[in-house]
Amino acid sequence: MTVNMTAKDDGADTRTAAQHAVAEHLRLTAAGNTAEWVALFAPDGVLEFPYAPVGVPRQVKGREALFEHMSHFPETFDVEFVDLVFHDTVDPSLAIAEFRSKGTALATGKPYRQTCISVVRTDGDGLITHYLDYWNPLVAIEALTPDDAAAVPEPAVTFGG
Repeated sequence: MTVNMTAKDDGADTRTAAQHAVAEHLRLTAAGNTAEWVALFAPDGVLEFPYAPVGVPRQVKGREALFEHMSHFPETFDVEFVDLVFHDTVDPSLAIAEFRSKGTALATGKPYRQTCISVVRTDGDGLITHYLDYWNPLVAIEALTPDDAAAVPEPAVTFGG
């Protein structure tokens, strides 16, 4: 009788890689390093915004489109991400994260404080295949709207593609 003594793969390495991808996403976004940020995604990776306001696409797919979409973010917000918490998942390639942003909308000087939840899927190489980003567009609109701006019927923001 032979007993297999190899360690059972419990997905810890996969889970660590998925969580690392999210943490790096936040670090590189805050640093304004869009070129390095886009390399966190699989070539056909998707960034999805379920609550995107007018003027922001609900879904961006592929590295070139992702780069174009996020290339203006560093000119729009000076931000840091804090209080990152990961929630356990059954699938180790799935990371669910809660975090906050603290920063400033550069055009207005107004504070930008956002609470986010992200649901992120990664592949076997730890690259992001799908990043579902839940954030409040009203917070962004308020931060980007000058205090003296006239009320607009359909508020819109433009900080991506």
